[in-house]
Amino acid sequence: MEAVIPKPVRVRIAPSPTGFLHVGTARTALFNFLFARKNGGVFIVRIEDTDTGRSEKRFEDNIIEGLTWLGLTWDEGPDTGGSYGPYRQSERKDLYRTHLESLLERNLAYHCFCTKEDLEAQKNYMIASGIPPKYSGQCGALEKDDVARRITGGVPSVIRFKTPTRKLSFIDVIKGKIEVDTELIGDFTIAKSVEEPLYNFTAAVDDELMEISHVIRGEDHISNTPKQILIQEALGFHAPSYAHLPLILGPDKSKLSKRHGATSILEYRDEGYLPEALANFLALLGWHPGDEREFYSLEEISAQFDLSTINKSNAVFNIQKLDWFNAHYIRQKSDDDLCVLCLPYLTKVGLVDASTDTEKVKKIIALEKDRLKKLSDIVPLSEFFFSLPEYETEMLVWKKSDAATVAKSLAASYEALAALNAASFTKEAIKSALDTVVTEFGTGATYWPVRVALSGKDASPGPVEIAEILGKEEVIKRIHAGVTRLNIE
Repeated sequence: MEAVIPKPVRVRIAPSPTGFLHVGTARTALFNFLFARKNGGVFIVRIEDTDTGRSEKRFEDNIIEGLTWLGLTWDEGPDTGGSYGPYRQSERKDLYRTHLESLLERNLAYHCFCTKEDLEAQKNYMIASGIPPKYSGQCGALEKDDVARRITGGVPSVIRFKTPTRKLSFIDVIKGKIEVDTELIGDFTIAKSVEEPLYNFTAAVDDELMEISHVIRGEDHISNTPKQILIQEALGFHAPSYAHLPLILGPDKSKLSKRHGATSILEYRDEGYLPEALANFLALLGWHPGDEREFYSLEEISAQFDLSTINKSNAVFNIQKLDWFNAHYIRQKSDDDLCVLCLPYLTKVGLVDASTDTEKVKKIIALEKDRLKKLSDIVPLSEFFFSLPEYETEMLVWKKSDAATVAKSLAASYEALAALNAASFTKEAIKSALDTVVTEFGTGATYWPVRVALSGKDASPGPVEIAEILGKEEVIKRIHAGVTRLNIE
């Protein structure tokens, strides 16, 4: 039974612009988008760029471009605005400073002056004593005057949250009840200074000020959730509902990486995957509406999407399955639309230019349509249409025949096709001419060498269809070259 969702629903995707938009973040964004649309809610993009050393504008641009290409539209964000902005954390520092100072004033946070060497010594001591390592809390006992003197003197420090010791539990929409002993967390760092807040603090503040109702994110964030709940409680904030998505793993069950295929969303676009195919594929990584269908539009998915039915186990990213999805969506395209999508790939490698017969190109793409797994496949599949193919002579010989017989059949095909009128060099005429050769040499010994002579491939569209696109002059030239090869060798 689908859970009752309190209104209003406000969800966010909060990527850090420290790298390109990858599959995991894209799926998280997709699930947030679907949940918002299903429940008449608001979908927000928030850029978490407080890591000034690693954040770059090009990464933010890549994230926005990738989400847009994928078909996700947001209601509030850095490029669209909204009533809860700014939507870049780097532009919200005054808000964070106010709440950091509040915690410091109320002794719910404190400055820690321990050096890296101090922290390492504490950690090693606890491990040697059989105690789970955490910060000792020693700087939390410093007198205010001592703290002020050190800060005035320029002693480096961070700001730590004073963690209350108790059992903390929360209900995860996907995983159920999760309980944590906060004593094991210790006093954790929430800022480098009042001007440099860190992730857990900024996320807790922003989720409150942006009135986020549900935090839907990867399960690698589960360890952050208790810390954010503690910060929310200390500041008198509400706690949103949490839903932690299972991870996406490679087929070998290891963390998804480059070796499992491209991981940047725009890399998939550039390789020739369609956004509707990738969105459909990602939506079914860990969730399914329960029927036998595989193919859904975003509108159809959002109508059925339910957080409570997301699988608890990790999802496996299978590039072959994505190829299958993509091939399906390619086949749904009209020939005209597919031509527009494929042309850039042919142009990029120089097979097509402004002088190329666009009708011929359209026929080639339509012919190869059912063989495309991704748009970029059009290049290796069709390049023989634009230049003489290269192949080993042995390829011309059909497996159930011999070179001498094939040489005669190919010569006969040459004569039969040469006799045709160039103006009426159609599939029907070509097939009729070749069928006269078939009566003497058989189908395999006739059609196989013609296919290879025309395409240089042992797997391609049929030779009749290829011949019609190439035209009589080019067909005769290529078959003559094949005959010459067989007679010489």
